[in-house]
Order: sequence, then C-alpha cells, then structure tokens
Amino acid sequence: MEVLEKIKKVRQLKGWTQEKMAEKLGMSVNGYGNIERGKTAYIPPPRLKQIAEVFEMESSELLGGDDKNVFNVAGTGNTNTHFGQWYINSDSTELIELKHELEKCRLLLEQQRQENAYLKKIISLMEQGKG
Repeated sequence: MEVLEKIKKVRQLKGWTQEKMAEKLGMSVNGYGNIERGKTAYIPPPRLKQIAEVFEMESSELLGGDDKNVFNVAGTGNTNTHFGQWYINSDSTELIELKHELEKCRLLLEQQRQENAYLKKIISLMEQGKG
C-alpha cells in the first residue's frame, strides 16, 4: 500500500473528513485533498512527519512496508494446536484487509490507553478529595 493510500485509510479509520484533517494540518481542504489524490508530486518530510503526528504514529509506519509480510498465527486442529507463519504478497486483497484490521486494532488500543489514563486521573482526583 502506498503512503497516500495509508494516509487516506488511517484518516478514514479515525472517522475524520478531509476537511477535519486539513484543519488539523493547517492546510486548505483542496491542498490536503491533492495529497490523498496523488496530485501533490512530493510530500516534504516535515509535512509527512506532521501527518504522522496528527495520526499519533511514527513517520516510518506510513513509509514502512516491503514486498512480503509475515504473520505469526496460531490455529487449532482437531486435537493439536499448531503455530506457523503465513507469507502473503503485498498486493494480496487478504493482506490489505489484514492491514486494515490491524490498524483498527491499533486505534482501539490507543483509545483504550487514553481512557485508562483518564480513569486514573479521575481516581487520583477523587482520592485527593477524600484526604
């Protein structure tokens, strides 16, 4: 998946419109839309870093990827549990779907971390009020 596709997918997974993303980046909607549509020939590294920061991820995650990815999987047979590796070509529809699911899991995990931090803060404030 190309960087532009990743940017668009992450934005969509976060439920943001192009307008919201443009606002977060301090750009015009048209300017941001040009990035996603590939009309911007080159995304300068500082802009790419800014996009990654808005997504709360590393630039390398947007740029990363190679021709093959390895997934460690655990499956169950009739009587035995087995572990193995699947090799899936990067142009595979399965891989694209797995990447989307993985990104959803990452976003949900981050949301859970934020909620835990808020709850810890609330508990701390409540404990301070008791003393």
